[in-house]
Parts: sequence; C-alpha cells; structure tokens
Amino acid sequence: MFSYDKVKNNPKLLLAMTSLTRAEFEQLLVPFQAAWEARVAQTAVPEQSRQRRAGAGRKPALRTVADKLLFILYYFKAYPLQEILAFEFGMSQGQACDWIATLSPVLKQALSTLGQLPERDPAQLATKLAEEDETTLGIDGTERRIQRPKDQEKQRTYYSGKKKAHTVKNNVVVGLESRRVRYLSKTYEGKKHDKKICDEEQLTFPPDISLYKDSGFQGYEPSGVQTYQPKKKPRGQELSDEDRERNRLISKVRIIAEHVISGIKRCHILKDIFRNTRAGFADLVIVIACGLHNFRTQCRSTKAAVA
Repeated sequence: MFSYDKVKNNPKLLLAMTSLTRAEFEQLLVPFQAAWEARVAQTAVPEQSRQRRAGAGRKPALRTVADKLLFILYYFKAYPLQEILAFEFGMSQGQACDWIATLSPVLKQALSTLGQLPERDPAQLATKLAEEDETTLGIDGTERRIQRPKDQEKQRTYYSGKKKAHTVKNNVVVGLESRRVRYLSKTYEGKKHDKKICDEEQLTFPPDISLYKDSGFQGYEPSGVQTYQPKKKPRGQELSDEDRERNRLISKVRIIAEHVISGIKRCHILKDIFRNTRAGFADLVIVIACGLHNFRTQCRSTKAAVA
C-alpha cells in the first residue's frame, strides 16, 4: 500500500505522484493539517452523543494527515480509476470515492490559506491585480474533455466544434511576469465562445494594463486596457514584413500563457477525459489545479531567487 513514509525518501517517485518536491509537500502539509483539523472539529459528534470515545473504532486506511495529502495529490496528478486508487491505498472503491469528496475541499482550503488560489470574482480582479502590481497579462481559454452526456440536450450544449468532442471550458488571466494564474472564470459548457465568456463576466482591470490575447478574443477591448493580438492574414493576400515581425513579437510574449496552462494541466485530472459526475466537481478541480500551479511557481521562483 502507498504511504507517505514509503515514498518521501524517493524524490523522483514523490514528484511523479504529486508534482511536488518533498520540501514543497511538507510546506503544503502545514495548512492542509490545519484545514483537516478544522473539518474534523466542525463535523465531530458531540461528546454527550458518543457511544465510544473519540478515536476509537476501526482505524482508517489513511492513518496520517500526510497520507491523506498524498492520496488526494496523487489522485489529481495521476487521475487513476477509483478501483486502482483504492487498491493502491488499501481500501474499497466506495471509500476511495468518499475520501476524494472529503479531501478535495480540504486541499482547496489549504491552498487558499497560502494565498495561491486565483481570483474568481470579475468585479474584484482590478483590486487584486493592483495589490499584486502586475501590469502585463495574458488571457486565454482552456478546454477539457468530459464523458459524452447521455441526455441529447446536454450533448448539444457540451459539444465543442473546435475540439470535436464534449468539453467544459474556462478562461484564465495569467500574469506574464509572475507566470501565475491571476483569474479563473466559471466553468462553462464547451460550445460557449471565449470572447462571449468575457462579455458576460465583465472583467475589471486597473489602469495601465497590457493584455495579450489570441484570435479567440477578436473584438474584446476592455476599457482602459492596451491590448495586443496577432494580425490575421487577409483573404487572398499576404502579411507585410512589418506585420509578421509584430506577430512574432506578440506571440513570443503571449506564449507564456500557454506555458501556464500546460503547468495547470500537469494534473492529469484536467488532461484526461473527466469521469467524475459529482455536481460542481469539474469546477473545483480546476480551481485546485490552478492553486497547485501557483504554489509550485512561487516555491520554485523563491528558491531560484535565493540561489
């Protein structure tokens, strides 16, 4: 059976299972333990209603808080079938399902405590960006495949002509200097256009912001923001040398947003076909994946600065 004690001294294995180094894992473990203890206190049975003392009875498969953190990080990173996950951690498939539902909000709370979660409220984005003093941003959309819905109406709603598959979609605003996810939109059905999401959410930006975007945001010009977008080749014509050079320079900056999305999708739960049908879980997993990316980025940039 997997346990933290068995893998903590194997750096490559721990990184493959969690996307974190041992130092990063143990740094995240501190707020995760606090969030777990808060949940236990909140859900504890009152003493006068107990049939036996606290801690008595059958011991759980995930004995320590470190084992619990390893379990949920491994699920997000590798995204195994629940039957396989259960076998690897010595429990039943039903218990694995319950642990996933229990530990995912705890992990989200731990990342929130560390200040790693992206902003979700478009009205608060300007304030958040002003606090972070980030002036060069990129905006992009990201899609994830889901299982084909059985209902025909849902099939039409979630079918993405771009991906030729059933998907869900989010827009992200990325700090191109910090390489962090600054804003994450709500999770939408796959057929909704990137620009339409922005039009509906009405993102707010502080003054003097430079925003790099791709052709999916053609016509999106938020007030007071300097936008940069590659110029499309006119039909039947060629771009001038100046336009090609300008496009190259814009793409060179904007590609950082693609790299950040790639970092988010180090969690295979976003990369593989999403199988979990629990209400709201598709949105929860991308919030956590963005928080994990921001956490890794901060840890490794701090380490590089010290070195």
